Amino acid sequence: MKEAKELLDKYRSGKCNPKEKLLLQKWFHHLHEDELTELTETDLRIAKKEFRQKMIADISKSKLPTLWPRIISAAIIIFIISVGTLFYQDYIKNSDAKHAISEVQNDISPGGNIATLTLADGRKISLTDAKNGQLAEQSGIKISKTADGQLVYNISNSENSSQSLSYNTIETPPGGQYQVILPDGSKVWLNSASSLRYPVRFTGNERRVEISGEAYFEVAHNRKMPFRVINSNQTVEVLGTHFNIMAYPDEGSTNTTLIEGSVRIIKENKSKIITPGQQTRIKNGDIDVATVDVSQVTAWKDGYFMFKNEDIQSIMRQISRWYNLKVEYQGSFSEKVFGAKISRTRNVSEVLEILESTGSIHFKIIPGDAQGKERRIIVMP
Repeated sequence: MKEAKELLDKYRSGKCNPKEKLLLQKWFHHLHEDELTELTETDLRIAKKEFRQKMIADISKSKLPTLWPRIISAAIIIFIISVGTLFYQDYIKNSDAKHAISEVQNDISPGGNIATLTLADGRKISLTDAKNGQLAEQSGIKISKTADGQLVYNISNSENSSQSLSYNTIETPPGGQYQVILPDGSKVWLNSASSLRYPVRFTGNERRVEISGEAYFEVAHNRKMPFRVINSNQTVEVLGTHFNIMAYPDEGSTNTTLIEGSVRIIKENKSKIITPGQQTRIKNGDIDVATVDVSQVTAWKDGYFMFKNEDIQSIMRQISRWYNLKVEYQGSFSEKVFGAKISRTRNVSEVLEILESTGSIHFKIIPGDAQGKERRIIVMP
C-alpha cells in the first residue's frame, strides 16, 4: 500500500522513471481490463465509497491530463485490494523475485486451432497441418478447411441418402479448439480436450450427434428434424437454438446453458425445459436449474477466461486443458474465490501473474523435457 502511493505520487510530480511508468500502466491495464479482485461486489462498493472522497481529493490535485476519471477509479481499486505492493515487488525489485512465472524460458504458449478428423473409413486427417481447401469427399459430401480454421461440409450431389449412415469424429487435444459447420448448416465450436461424432449426412426424422468435453452449438432450425446432442449423462433436444454443453469427466456436473431459443434436457426418466439465461446441472442423477451469466459460460468461445467467484481448483482445470499441462497442489487452500477476465491468447505466465496479484496464491512453472517429463504448474498458498 505504501509503495503504491509513493509511486503514484512520483507519477503526479513527473519524477517516475520509464520502468516505473510502465509499472503504473500495468496496474491500470490489469485492473480495468481483467477486473481482478477477491472482494465481493458488495465489499467493493462499500470500500470504494469509504475511500472515494479521500483518494479523489488527493489524486485530482494532479495537473496531468492523463488522469481521466476511469484511471482515478482504477487507482482507487488499486489501493483497496493492495495490488500495488505485489507489482512493485515483482517488477521494480525484480532481483528479489521468487516466483518462477517471471522466468520467460519456462513459459508456455496458449492453445490454438488444433484438431484431428477421423473419417468413416478410418482415415485420420490432422486439421492443424492440412492445407486450406477440400480435404475429402464421402457419401456425396465435400469436406473443406477454410482459411479461418473451420471445417465445412457441403452436399455436392444427390447421392442416394438411404444408404447406411456413416460417421465422422473430430477431436481436439488439450491445448486445442476447432469449429465445425455440419451438413445441415449448424455450427459447433469445440473447446480443448473435446470430441464430436456426427453423420456425414442427416437423414430420417432427427439430427443426432454425440459429444464429450465442451461444445457450443448454433443449431440450424428444422422443425421436421429435431437436433439431439447425446453424451454419457444426458440428451439435449432442440429445434433451432444456441446453447453450451460442458461435460468434462473431471468436473463435478454436466452443465447445459441456454443462450437463445428453448431446449429440453433429458436424464433417464427426468426432463427439464429451460429458457435463455438458465443452466441445468446434472449431478448424482438429479437435474437442477439455475440462472447464470451466459457471458461467463461462453467466454471460452470468444477467446477469454472469465472467472467469477471461482475456487482455484476450478480455475486450474480450465488452465490445464487450454495450456496442456498438469497441475500439482502443495499445502492447503482456503475457501477463497477469484475473479478475472483474461485473454486466452496470453502465455500461461501472464495468466498466473494476474492470479498471483491477489497476494494469496503463488505458482511455479515446471517445463517438460526431452525425456518425456510432463510440463506442469505447482500451486502454492
